[in-house]
Amino acid sequence: MTRLLFIALFFSVLSLSPGARAKLRVVATTPDLASIAHEVGGDEVRVTAIALHTQDPHWVDARPHLALDLAKADLLLAVGLGLEVGWLPTLQTASRNRAIQKGGRGFLDCSTTVKLLEIPKGKVDRSMGDIHPGGNPHYMLDPRRAARVAWGITKRMAELDPDNAGTYKKRGKLFVSKLKRARKAWEKRLAGVRGKKVVTYHRSLVYLADWLGLHVVDHLEPRPGIPPAPRHVAHVIRVARKTHAVAILQESWFPTKVSKLVANKTPLELVILPGAPNYTKGQTYTAFMNTLVGKIKAGVSQ
Repeated sequence: MTRLLFIALFFSVLSLSPGARAKLRVVATTPDLASIAHEVGGDEVRVTAIALHTQDPHWVDARPHLALDLAKADLLLAVGLGLEVGWLPTLQTASRNRAIQKGGRGFLDCSTTVKLLEIPKGKVDRSMGDIHPGGNPHYMLDPRRAARVAWGITKRMAELDPDNAGTYKKRGKLFVSKLKRARKAWEKRLAGVRGKKVVTYHRSLVYLADWLGLHVVDHLEPRPGIPPAPRHVAHVIRVARKTHAVAILQESWFPTKVSKLVANKTPLELVILPGAPNYTKGQTYTAFMNTLVGKIKAGVSQ
């Protein structure tokens, strides 16, 4: 019995030694945040994404195993602005991990690192649909803002793991530099779409439009999160024709039945965009954006 206790204590001490220190455990609510965290952290971090690239991040099942991931996390990265409000608080509470609760050192609301658009003025209520009182949360489709997020993640990793702060800062600087070069190439490639008029499904492409100079003339949802109704669809068709819009843009997780109907009744090209990097397959944020740019180039710049 004494011998077994000694063995147990030996391995316990060994696991706490500096040479056996666990990697910084990071959980990101979305694949784009996970991808950037992985590029900044490199071999010093273990990164998990909660939502899949095929999932609308508004709607994620708060399954028990996700709470277990959060229970072991050193850092939780969230998009914020209420995007994950329907499921993340439940998982945070179930994790019993004080560090990753709102206000904890291990929680980073990435929306605090960027300049926000569509901040509602006046009273906001549910009759207005899925309105986010703090601003539109879909800022990760703008690489300029993604660069700011990367710096925020870099800074927080360095604070939580000072021994590797230099590594994080070096990798963060490298990521931002590479993203800047890629962004300039994308902007040159998509110079022809500036000023083009488009319809979107959800109010989720406002930052993308701001970056590329697209003009969104209407949305297929009458209000955010409210499914299209025939009367509103007829209105969108009239607006699209009157404004000479060229395309319908929507992420792959939204239904296409109404979009195809509108495309068939107008000259609009239906362009299905990937919503997030396929992080489980190792797709980087830059590779994801390169694919998205290609889709826009093919569908909008005619």
